[in-house]
Amino acid sequence: MKNTTKYIIGVMSGTSLDGIDIVYVKINAEANYSFKILKAKTILYSNEWKSTLKGGFHLSGEKLVKLDADYGIFLANTILNFIKENDVEKLDFIASHGHTIFHNPAENYTFQIGNGPYITSITGIKTICNFRVQDVALGGQGAPLVPFGDKLLFPEYDYCLNLGGFSNISFSENKQRIAYDICPVNIVLNHYVASLNMEYDDKGAMASIGNLDKNLLEELNSLAFYSDAKPKSLGYEFVVETIFPMIDKRNLNINDILRTFVEHVAMQISKKIESNSDKTMLVTGGGAFNTYLMERLQSYTKTQLIIPEETIINYKEALVFALLGFLKEEGKINCLKSVTGARKNHSSGMVFEL
Repeated sequence: MKNTTKYIIGVMSGTSLDGIDIVYVKINAEANYSFKILKAKTILYSNEWKSTLKGGFHLSGEKLVKLDADYGIFLANTILNFIKENDVEKLDFIASHGHTIFHNPAENYTFQIGNGPYITSITGIKTICNFRVQDVALGGQGAPLVPFGDKLLFPEYDYCLNLGGFSNISFSENKQRIAYDICPVNIVLNHYVASLNMEYDDKGAMASIGNLDKNLLEELNSLAFYSDAKPKSLGYEFVVETIFPMIDKRNLNINDILRTFVEHVAMQISKKIESNSDKTMLVTGGGAFNTYLMERLQSYTKTQLIIPEETIINYKEALVFALLGFLKEEGKINCLKSVTGARKNHSSGMVFEL
């Protein structure tokens, strides 16, 4: 290994459209991998950007290409502001996930906007991006990618659960890392509170006073996706085409929708883990702040739910993409076939530098 310590900016935008998560991190790779988050910030999207990104799913080809470029320019300037605000001097490269517009590995495509060449040309800094495309080309799901970071950075936990737009879980089984998406979470919950001009249901307060609709819960739990063989991954398409119509046809009030969907999430996650008080599960992502969701999940399992410090909750994904960039630059494997179903383990991502 050329250099066991690297200073990296990791950038992540999730499907829940909370904003752009940026971390400035020091990663060390001597005996084991270790990290220190030096600076971190979430840049909230303006209403205009939020609407634009949400509408990207419906754009024509030419407009989508333009959005890819525009968003790359926006990311570049956002990163430059972060560098300036935090007096970042030591920096080896930027690792950017981009923002997912399409994810349909069954049809051989995934598309994250946030044009890497623009980020490099504007910042003047080497940029590593497009972490999912190669995996799909190798027959994989292109997701989830964070579990490889779980394995290297958080090995002390039996399970690592991320509650973002979608929930995904990773764990070791028979000396292999296994991971997959479980179900939608914040992408659904946030969608319904948006009609009340709210960003999210704070601590699950609205869900906690709603009534459980048993018919909707049964229909959600009966979706074919949940009985599909692993590996598997979810995209916005599944939510738009399947989840929203299933919920909307019932004309429920928002509290009842939230209450029922929280129960659905808790039930689906609990089915994927062993109920054992000796086991621990690290919980990160915005959903970890949903107290009511955590209570409902804990009611279904004896496994200890460990909620870490806020920096880890909020920035674990951006941190892991910094690590994936580290591994890519070293020519090391950063994507596991046991997780995504690809034909082989591989080093994924594209590198742009001036």
